[in-house]
Amino acid sequence: MSDNVLFYGLGSMGTGMAHSLRRAGFRVNAFTNKPEVRQAFIDAGGESADLAAFAPEAAAVVIAVVNAAQTEDILFGETGLAERLPAGCVVIACPTIDPADARRLEADCEAQGLLYLDAPISGGALKADAGALSFMASGRPEAFAAAQPFLDAMAASVFNMGERAGAGSVMKAVNQMLAGVHVAMTSEAMAFGMAQGLPPDRVLEVVSQSAGTSWMFENRAPRLIEQDFVPAHASLTIWPKDLGIILGICEQLGLAAPITQAALDRYQQAI
Repeated sequence: MSDNVLFYGLGSMGTGMAHSLRRAGFRVNAFTNKPEVRQAFIDAGGESADLAAFAPEAAAVVIAVVNAAQTEDILFGETGLAERLPAGCVVIACPTIDPADARRLEADCEAQGLLYLDAPISGGALKADAGALSFMASGRPEAFAAAQPFLDAMAASVFNMGERAGAGSVMKAVNQMLAGVHVAMTSEAMAFGMAQGLPPDRVLEVVSQSAGTSWMFENRAPRLIEQDFVPAHASLTIWPKDLGIILGICEQLGLAAPITQAALDRYQQAI
């Protein structure tokens, strides 16, 4: 097996994922549209070489961009990446996307002789940097087998959700329903307590040890207390996208999701 990995998307989580692969001994060639991020990755020991030279030797492509449209453009757009990759190369697709898009991308990759793993992620930037993410993955057994060494470098947990693409994205949507509501409720709950005289650090301490806690509360409440709003823009972009996908699926299935809708409304009001 080649140790060459193509990596797309050096964002807050993608950068840590790419470095985790590099630290595990893989030769990582990363692409981003931000020159300063590209240079920082090179300075840290990564590569960003010519695609035409690197793609034919790639064992895996890891895609950590925002949506299905970007994923499709990387694989089948002007760069023609899918056509340059060797047969049997595995595409590990990590964005949160509609399960129908995951199934379509799997079919398109298989038509090119490529393996495809629907592999959305959870855990945040710190876990990405530590190689300790959770992957909710689905795909053919041969795709899992080809992806396993690369997943091992990036993940603490890999949940096998099934033998076809789409199931991983369904599981990520379930996670995002809960996480998106928890983030929205964290701000409301903190404001509720503070408006009645409770010190915010005391609210954090008590809730973190009580039934109302969640990972999102414990992660986001300290940022509210410290007024650390640096990730806010990314959140306000990501949550409307993810919750919008979820509500679109709910509409197709005839499922009511009023709490998810209320959370989406709050995010949209904040933009």
